[in-house]
Amino acid sequence: IILNLTLTLDGFIEGPNGEIDWIVGDSSIDFGDILNEIIRDKDAIFYGRKSYELWGNYSPEQGSQKLKDAYALMHTKTKYVFSETKTSDGTNAIFINKNIKQRVEEIKQSRNSWRKNIWLYGGAGLITTFLNLDLIDEFHLAIQPVILGKGKPLFQNIEQRHKLKLLETKGDPSGVTLLIYETDRTKTIKN
Repeated sequence: IILNLTLTLDGFIEGPNGEIDWIVGDSSIDFGDILNEIIRDKDAIFYGRKSYELWGNYSPEQGSQKLKDAYALMHTKTKYVFSETKTSDGTNAIFINKNIKQRVEEIKQSRNSWRKNIWLYGGAGLITTFLNLDLIDEFHLAIQPVILGKGKPLFQNIEQRHKLKLLETKGDPSGVTLLIYETDRTKTIKN
């Protein structure tokens, strides 16, 4: 399970009014290329209900053909929606309403070794739940060169420490830095 998202240098995933206009754009980069890079090794997506309602079936009316194709490809992935209130929406999305850790472990175990990764899309509440249940295997965080000062933080209400191992860093001329970590589940034994 890979958490892949963008955030500000001070740790926010949205501005105070839900805005994302702070995401650095580079006219030479097509967001379709970025989305394709994110989904190329995934065959399933985990959404919180609110994120799913906003983006789970979104198809851009404007934008490049690459972007439209990337969203079309994204919609071919198996979608799991975690919701306490909604059980279906008339699509092929699979809704999970309880026993999150057990259900996620069942999903992971039922997947054959040839299967690809799962994208933990979000939102913040679902990410917190997954962190507190120790269900995130990798973190791919695109740090934007902006400080908002307030907004919706990525990490809040975390119940325990999580040790991470840095796998890779990538810088971009736009100032965006991609940090890739894996969860380090080795336990230190004290004598």
